[in-house]
Amino acid sequence: MLLINILTVVFLVPVLVESLQVEPAFNDDVLGLIVFKAGIIDPQGKLSSWNEDDDNPCNWVGVRCDDPGRSNSSNRVSQLILSNSSLSGHIAKSLLRLPFLSLLSLSNNYFTGSINPLLSQIHSLRFLDLSQNGLSGPIPPEFFQHCTSLRAVSFANNNLTGSLPDSLTSCSTLQTLNLSSNQLSGQLPSTLWSLSSLRSIDLSQNQFEGEIPAGIENLYGLRAINLNKNKLTGVLPQNIGNCLLLRSVDFADNFLSGSLPESMRKLGLCASLILRGNTFTGEIPDWIADMTSLEIMDLSANNFSGLISNSFGAISSLKEINLSRNVLGGSLPESFMNCVNLMSLDVGHNALMGDLPVWIFKLGLKSISLSGNRFTGTIQFPPPATTLASYATLQVLDLSSNLLSGVIPSFLGNFSGLQFLNLSWNSILGSIPASVRRLNATIVLDVSHNQLNGSIPSDIGGLISLQVLRLEHNFLTGIIPTDIEKCSSLTSLDLSWNNFTGPIPSAIANLSDLESIDLSFNQFNGYLPKELTNLSHLVTFNISYNHLQGELPVGGFFNTIPTSSVAGNPSLCGSVVKRACPAVHPKPIVLNPNSSDSSRGSLASNIQHRRIVLSISSLIAIGAAVFIALGVVTVSILNLHVRATMENAAAAPKISGVDDLSHSHSTEANFGKLVMFSGDSDFTYETQTLLNKECELGRGGFGAVYRTKIRDGDFVAIKKLNVSSLIKSQENFEREVKRLGEIRHPNLVELLGYYWTPSLQLLINEYICRGSLYKLIHEGQSQCCLSWQERFNIILGAAKGLAHLHQLNIIHYDIKSTNILIDGSGDPKVGDFGLATLLPVLDRYILSSKTQSALGYMAPEFACQTVKITEKCDVYGFGVLILEVVTGKRPVEYMEDDVVVLCDLVRRALDEGRVEECIDHNLQGNYPVEEAIPVVKLGLICASQVPSNRPNMEEVIRILELIKCPSEGQEELE
Repeated sequence: MLLINILTVVFLVPVLVESLQVEPAFNDDVLGLIVFKAGIIDPQGKLSSWNEDDDNPCNWVGVRCDDPGRSNSSNRVSQLILSNSSLSGHIAKSLLRLPFLSLLSLSNNYFTGSINPLLSQIHSLRFLDLSQNGLSGPIPPEFFQHCTSLRAVSFANNNLTGSLPDSLTSCSTLQTLNLSSNQLSGQLPSTLWSLSSLRSIDLSQNQFEGEIPAGIENLYGLRAINLNKNKLTGVLPQNIGNCLLLRSVDFADNFLSGSLPESMRKLGLCASLILRGNTFTGEIPDWIADMTSLEIMDLSANNFSGLISNSFGAISSLKEINLSRNVLGGSLPESFMNCVNLMSLDVGHNALMGDLPVWIFKLGLKSISLSGNRFTGTIQFPPPATTLASYATLQVLDLSSNLLSGVIPSFLGNFSGLQFLNLSWNSILGSIPASVRRLNATIVLDVSHNQLNGSIPSDIGGLISLQVLRLEHNFLTGIIPTDIEKCSSLTSLDLSWNNFTGPIPSAIANLSDLESIDLSFNQFNGYLPKELTNLSHLVTFNISYNHLQGELPVGGFFNTIPTSSVAGNPSLCGSVVKRACPAVHPKPIVLNPNSSDSSRGSLASNIQHRRIVLSISSLIAIGAAVFIALGVVTVSILNLHVRATMENAAAAPKISGVDDLSHSHSTEANFGKLVMFSGDSDFTYETQTLLNKECELGRGGFGAVYRTKIRDGDFVAIKKLNVSSLIKSQENFEREVKRLGEIRHPNLVELLGYYWTPSLQLLINEYICRGSLYKLIHEGQSQCCLSWQERFNIILGAAKGLAHLHQLNIIHYDIKSTNILIDGSGDPKVGDFGLATLLPVLDRYILSSKTQSALGYMAPEFACQTVKITEKCDVYGFGVLILEVVTGKRPVEYMEDDVVVLCDLVRRALDEGRVEECIDHNLQGNYPVEEAIPVVKLGLICASQVPSNRPNMEEVIRILELIKCPSEGQEELE
């Protein structure tokens, strides 16, 4: 292709130059565009109309010329618009031959390489849009040195790196600058605000850091500023209110702090104020009402405190208000009733209290979220005559995680447009009203974790749009109605922890989109429908602790179903439960002593027939045995070949290469790629040990771990990942692993390197000699019992390791005692962190299937699609870990007729004043009560059902350090 392009240019240029003598203006444009076309790839033939034999290009696709009928018209190419054309290659400098080009748009293509700095030398160019391509490298400083005519520049959604060049200040005429969604870094230069013509600036979704420089008030004409999703610190510019024409302000998802500058009250034209995801403090000021044009206000995920100001009611233009995830208290002011244009109100996860306001349903809102507060009372809707607007418009209603009681009102079914309904984690009584069948637009219905009784409405099939149905942790009874098969869009069904009975209907197998089914901890009986194997999208299926019987289905998902998902059904049989199903024998032949001779003759004939059949069966058995023997020999030969290949693959990584890490050595030979972060190019391992069961240290949701000796005699721990079908591309895999390899902390297991082939991925970790905390607590000898001091140090050290991960914005997802390793000095090291980032998407169903062994550690929000997974789910698991270390008990223990959940056991003991009974008896009373009891309470707080009630890990560390008694004058307790 390159040769063809070169020949095209070589042979066309003389012809075109010769033709310039006829019509120089038009042919100069033709030449520039044809040379531009020769340097790009056009798989869809969008430029097929571009013909070098044409006198002028004005009729070509994407080309526009000045109107020749206009005065002062040059009749030359003025615009080149090739957006969304699937073009690729490099942007050639031949466009310089278009001296009258004023608009160039090549957005949403696949152009690569760096930005051509010569483009800015097209003196007539006013608008340049190269967004949504694959451009990389830094922005050339010389590009902005010659941009005196540019009005708008967009390089958004590329892979640009480096800092903003100082030459940007030369663009004195620039009005719009969009560099969003790149990888630009460094500090924002103070000279940025010297671009006095700027009307709009968007630097969002980059990696800019440091404080926002002063001087923004100099941009009198600024209409919009967007700096969200960077790493900016400090406070908002105090004089930002002097930009009186600002209509849109977005500083979301940074690390900004302090209070809102009062000058903002002067932004009377501002329609959108988004400050989400920072650490702003103080009260929301009353003067916010002076911003009378506000339509969207998002102050969520900050540390605003105090009461919600009544002044909000004075902003009649408001359409969306989000004050969620702050520490606001008091009640919800009725002044919101004056916000006649309001469509969305979210005040979730604060400390609001009082009765659930009835007036909120009179506003005709589309979305209402009051979750995670302390609202009490019952759910009361105004009569339909007064709230017809709400019944018609409401799409989202989230009242979860409050203190609501009473019943679900039957006229809930009047909300015909409701798409999302969440009433979970309250104390709601009564039954599910039959009127829910009228919610035919509802996608998510969650009434879990309440005190509901009765049965599922028999005509639940009316919820034809339903995708998620969550009824777990109630007191529901009855059977699963067969009408549920009409909910054809259902992807998630959770009926666990109820009292449902009867068989599991085969109608469920008709729900072909189902991905997750949880029917555990009920009273289901009978046989499992064989048709369940038709559910091709199934990711999790849990029927544990019921009364099911018979053979498990064979095929599809059920060939790899975890044992824990079918536990507690003693009458189930099959290979998964390692229980053979009883053979079906023919009825025995009963001989009648009074039978006639003819009968005996018939019997003799039958016996002879059975002998023939037996002979045929014997032949078949012999043939099968020979076939199996040949198979064993074949497999043995193949195994020897595989081992030889693996030995070669193990030796191959000795070739050193160059990697983008300064101390790594790699090879990309046929056998794979090895990278050691320490620069140890002599690293070698015996790959066949990965097939040796004796070297296996343990298995987890992401793979098995083996101990392997390296050349210098030391050991390493190698995790052989078993999620190859889920792992990202090699490029993404290596980027994530290298990021994890840069993490260093005394309480984190060090990642030493990795090995990659398309079918085999290994993570090479430091080897921790004493093994896992789980083995020390639950499998250790009584004489090796951990002392209280050792247990406390393990808890504190693990907290420090986990806190360090959270500082790096890494969620562990799988905190449990098997992932806490203890070194020779007794110090803990958190392992297996960051593995979830190797998955293509952080889907909670995929994660839950990979962390089945974490039963008891997983936070309740992990199973709720409507609650965001944050680092607080790690805090929950850590709380359970604290209780496990202190009590010596497993998070969930299965008795003969009962299941004991550790958190519930300890919380009940604490309420009854006998918490000391829960302390591990192996300590034999040798522990300071003044430390042990507060540590237990801390564990329960961390394991709170409500995420906002849990402390963060930094707070956990401070609490532990306060709990620790002074060591002076105390003897170490063993």
